[in-house]
Parts: sequence; structure tokens; C-alpha cells
Amino acid sequence: MRQFNVVVLGAGGVGKSALTVRFVRDVFVEHYDPTIEEQYHRPITVDNELSSLEVLDTAGAEQFTSLNEVYIKSGRGFVLVFSLTQEVSLKEVESLRKQIFRIKGTENVPIVVAGTKSDLVSEREVSTATIESLTSRWGIPCYETSSKRGWHINEVFEDLLRQMRVRYPAEKRPSKKPQKQQKPPCIIM
Repeated sequence: MRQFNVVVLGAGGVGKSALTVRFVRDVFVEHYDPTIEEQYHRPITVDNELSSLEVLDTAGAEQFTSLNEVYIKSGRGFVLVFSLTQEVSLKEVESLRKQIFRIKGTENVPIVVAGTKSDLVSEREVSTATIESLTSRWGIPCYETSSKRGWHINEVFEDLLRQMRVRYPAEKRPSKKPQKQQKPPCIIM
């Protein structure tokens, strides 16, 4: 089973932990408790292939953003999270996206954007048109999610896993069949 590590990044309070815990444990975390760093593991079957995801839920608080560089260097795939109820949080996603490309030295990086709190319709600040425009320009998939309702959570991680499988193909291992040693022919006199 192949293992992939995923880093969840975004501004503080946007729902990174709620999204991660809903994916890993299928429960909704009701109360906001600022995260410093939490690591989770979950086996997942996508396209009839079992893989293991190691998901790192990171801090969004300003005093911990210096750790982002360390997380980005070690990450193979990224979920960039913003809140549909906080338009300013979308600017942080743009900044993180650029930081990932700079640190990785390429734009060929598996990334999925997740807009959280889609169930809070009356509090929404980010329009669907804005999201469609950004994803079209960036060429990165975006999902509107609700950790409370369990909407589109798995799709975020399944899409990212598919991208990581393409970007980091399985290494072909040489067959380990032992070479038959040639014995000298038997000569009978």
C-alpha cells in the first residue's frame, strides 16, 4: 500500500481541523480550538486501489505561519482551505499557493482548494463566480464543503490522491527472482 502525505493549510479559523477530522474520523468538531499541529492517518480506497494518507493539520494562527515552509518542503499534496463566510481568507489561499510553487520550484504540485462552511448560506461572502474564476485561472480544483453536514469532504481528498498518484508514480521494482547459476555440464567418461 502506497503512502502519501497531505498538508492542510489556510488562515486561522477557516475550518481546517473540522475538515480534517470529518475526513479522518467522520465526526464534526463543534468547538473551535486553535491547532498548532495534528497528524492523522487514514487508509482510503480510490479507483479500486488502497492507499494510506498521512494528513497534517496545521496552525493558521499568525505566530505559527513560519512553520509553513517546513510543512511545504515535506508535503507531497496540499489542501488549501478558506471559509466561504470570510472573503479575506481566500487571499491567504492565493498567498499559500504562490509560496508552495516557490518552495517546490515548480507549479506541478498536487493541490485542491476547499471552501468550507457551505451550509452557512446566509453568512456567505465568497460568490460561486469568484471561485469559478479563480479555479479556471489557477487550473486547480475547488470544492465547496461543509464539515458539519459532511458535504464533499471525501471528494477533496480523493481528488488530491488521484493527483498525487499521477505526480508521484509507483516506482517499478526490479523483479527479485534469483538468477539461476549455470552449473558446468556433467561430463561422463
